[in-house]
Amino acid sequence: MKVCKYNHFGVPTSTKHENETHYGDMKLYGTSPDDHPYAVEFLRFEEDCTMPKEIQTMCHTAFEVDDLDEAIKGFKVVLEPVAISDNLKIAFVMDDQALLELMQIS
Repeated sequence: MKVCKYNHFGVPTSTKHENETHYGDMKLYGTSPDDHPYAVEFLRFEEDCTMPKEIQTMCHTAFEVDDLDEAIKGFKVVLEPVAISDNLKIAFVMDDQALLELMQIS
C-alpha cells in the first residue's frame, strides 16, 4: 500500500475559535490547519448541519492522496467524494474505528 502524505488532524468542537471560516453550504465553521503549529483543524457545526454524525463527533486524520476514487476503495465511505474548490476534492472513510479524511489536491 502506498504511504500517503499527512495533512492535518481535525477536531470537532463547540468552542468558537479566532479566525474561523464559515462554510455556509456545509453549515460549519473551521479553522485553518495552516495556522496551527501542529496542523490541527477545529470544526464547529451548526445545529442543523446535515454532515454525517461521524464527522461531527469524531476526530479525524487527513491524508493527501493521488487518486481519491481509488483511495476510498475497500473502506466504509462516510462522505462520498466532494469538490471543495477547483483544486481540492475530499472524502471521509472509516478504517475500523478511525475516521480518515482523504484529500486529492490538484
